[in-house]
Amino acid sequence: MGKLALFAVLAAALLLAACGGDEEEQKATATPGAATVATATPSGGQVTTGGEDYKIGALFAISGFNSPLGTPERDTAKMLEDEINAKGGVNGHKIKLVVYDTESDETKAVTLAKKLIEQDKVLAIIGPSSTGESMAIVDTVEKEKVPLLSCAASIKIVQPVKPYVFKTPQSDVLAVNEIYDFMKGKGITKVALLTASGGYGVTGKEALEAGAKEKGMDIVAAESFGDKDTDMTAQLTKIKGTSAQAVICWGTNPGPAIIAKNMKQLGVTIPLYNSHGIANQTFIDLAGDAANGVIFPAGKLLVWQGLPDSDPQKAVLKAYAESFQAKYSRAADTFGGHAYDAVSMLVKALEQAGADKAKIRDALEGITGFVGTGGVFNMSATDHNGLAKGAFVMVVIKDGKWTLAE
Repeated sequence: MGKLALFAVLAAALLLAACGGDEEEQKATATPGAATVATATPSGGQVTTGGEDYKIGALFAISGFNSPLGTPERDTAKMLEDEINAKGGVNGHKIKLVVYDTESDETKAVTLAKKLIEQDKVLAIIGPSSTGESMAIVDTVEKEKVPLLSCAASIKIVQPVKPYVFKTPQSDVLAVNEIYDFMKGKGITKVALLTASGGYGVTGKEALEAGAKEKGMDIVAAESFGDKDTDMTAQLTKIKGTSAQAVICWGTNPGPAIIAKNMKQLGVTIPLYNSHGIANQTFIDLAGDAANGVIFPAGKLLVWQGLPDSDPQKAVLKAYAESFQAKYSRAADTFGGHAYDAVSMLVKALEQAGADKAKIRDALEGITGFVGTGGVFNMSATDHNGLAKGAFVMVVIKDGKWTLAE
């Protein structure tokens, strides 16, 4: 009997130890090349919630040449996860972000999208960061009927309309119209194009060519560059010998910053315009003094402090900018804003639809009058971006600072 009693005591102790281990916070481990999955527990204390977590996938280019886009997107999404869960989650459910790094690679983006859907069982996916990656996973999310909120710009992501695909950045077509209208106000009618060879640059070039016909602009030269190229003097030398009154560069950093520096080195004095793909501090840091004078369309986040109080976006922009600065000790940027809008609209859809992918899709398509960092969104069955003229302002860099262009 003594041995039996001792055995019972030991068994009970082992059972208690096992139960204690179950109470520890569990963290998912990412596969090689993937970012660590964010935990759902907010810093600063526990919040009582009911029901299972709402699991949301996120694909961002945290490394690779598009990391200036994906890093602020990742950081913004995780910041919102903490804020939302600290307030009790969504209808009593915590949200749990499952974040993977695409490494700026389209093939990896497809693999990770399938992993999010098949293994992680997410309700929706935010991202990817680039046009190429977003276009690469469209067929996957459409086949599996999982809502996607892309953080990339090309209008081709959402046109023609695909039932489960949405995006938050302003489209390249809107950007082209802003640039051409601004140029015509300056008497510029002849332009040279220098566009990236990747997806964003290809669709941007198409929009620039189509817009030129509509706006009466003359494209006198069209050159391209690779996303990983480190010198564009050959292309710029060709452009220098044309009648172009301005250069329009279409790409994301570091390419556009290299072009700005190369133009200064070659003594090319005509104005340099860029797409909204340079709307972050990285461009100024990489281009240095050559960034001064560069003109481009951007969402209002970069210049929110100069907006009138009557602007409907100012309060949202202020809240996001100040929260991001306080958490990360650096300024928020346009690309993080794309993730801010995606998470915020998805939360709004979850509040209405719960954990039903088809109903989440319907709720996203029904969003109207939603004030975000990128503009006021009005989604519909024929428009899965929901932004119109007025979502952009023209910005010029002066003394290394963003300022409203006149």
